[in-house]
Amino acid sequence: MADLRQILSQGRKRIGILIGAGAPTAIRVDDHNRIVPDGKPLIPDVAGLTDAVLAALAAEDRRLVDVLKNEIPGNVNIEAILTQVRRLAQAIGTSLVHGLDGGGYDDLGRRICEEIGTQVCSRLPEEPNPYSQLVSWIAGTQREHSVEIFTPNYDLLIEEAFERARIAYFDGFTGSHLPFFDPASVSLDEFPARWSRLWKLHGSLGWRVLGDTVVRTGQREATELIYPDHLKYDQVTRLPYSALFERLRQFLTTPDTLLLCTGFSFLDSHICAVLDESLAANSHTAVFAFQYRRIDDEQSAIKLARSRPNLSVYARDAAVISGVTGRWQPTYSANEDKENIRQTFWRAPAADRPAEFLLGDFASLAQFLAVTQAQQVSSAVPEPRPDEEDVAEPRDTADNSDA
Repeated sequence: MADLRQILSQGRKRIGILIGAGAPTAIRVDDHNRIVPDGKPLIPDVAGLTDAVLAALAAEDRRLVDVLKNEIPGNVNIEAILTQVRRLAQAIGTSLVHGLDGGGYDDLGRRICEEIGTQVCSRLPEEPNPYSQLVSWIAGTQREHSVEIFTPNYDLLIEEAFERARIAYFDGFTGSHLPFFDPASVSLDEFPARWSRLWKLHGSLGWRVLGDTVVRTGQREATELIYPDHLKYDQVTRLPYSALFERLRQFLTTPDTLLLCTGFSFLDSHICAVLDESLAANSHTAVFAFQYRRIDDEQSAIKLARSRPNLSVYARDAAVISGVTGRWQPTYSANEDKENIRQTFWRAPAADRPAEFLLGDFASLAQFLAVTQAQQVSSAVPEPRPDEEDVAEPRDTADNSDA
């Protein structure tokens, strides 16, 4: 972590950040959108989004969805429900299934998507928050390469944070009245390094099809481009998705790059496929996945990390580093700088809780990034002695026992 902090503060390495759906849940707000410790998530995760959308539907729509839920295998969430609705809309035509024909299911899907747009259109709180800390870190260092942010989220939180801080960024659109998506600009590196890059992998609120062009309206309405169902994977082969996913692949296959993942569950098969292919092709790329839950609850991330040693998974209680799983066993030293750094990523044990690694929480990671410019912590960290290193001690994977 001391080495990572030093790398992040220097501005020489090519750095990217993958922000998943878990990131906005780190911000808790009251009914007036003010940050409070015990508030509701600014934007719910997938489980919370499912409950909120279904609760907002009309009674007849909820009745039909309850019937469809019983026909869906595995984990039933809003994406699985909408996938089932879309499949029926495409397949049955004028035939009736549970009282609706294809057109009826198409209308149901549209109503579900409109409610999804309502749930994810929250505005960024005015107070300092993890998104504002993130852009503060981005702007606080003179960089040789632009910071690139990749996100499957539909919200406009990161855009608001950039614009409030008056920090320049490019998201693939150009123009003034109705900015249009320009795939040629996405593939080029011709912008100044101080311009961050923002790539919305699954589309965004405010995107709309106008003729044969995708435009950004500046509004917060949901459109067909952001439907979180199986169609997003079908459409990913078309612009703008093909250009955006190709940009992710291009970033990961560039030598000497570092990608930080936060709030990402590794359940999105298409993004994980790009990660897997790119890490296999380029051993000089490193991915640090900061996971919110305990290691046993991060099986999707662990599976990829065990096959790709340049992907490291950092969970609350353990980590997978270079393909080896181990529990955190931190030691302590008299080095004041090192102890100051440790406090930014590690919480000491207390009577009511065990010690834990903190950076799986997006709020803690954003703060960790923001304080990399702090003067009270030396930017030149002494080389640690072997007995002082923060390591995840290996454990025998055959019997799953702790070292």
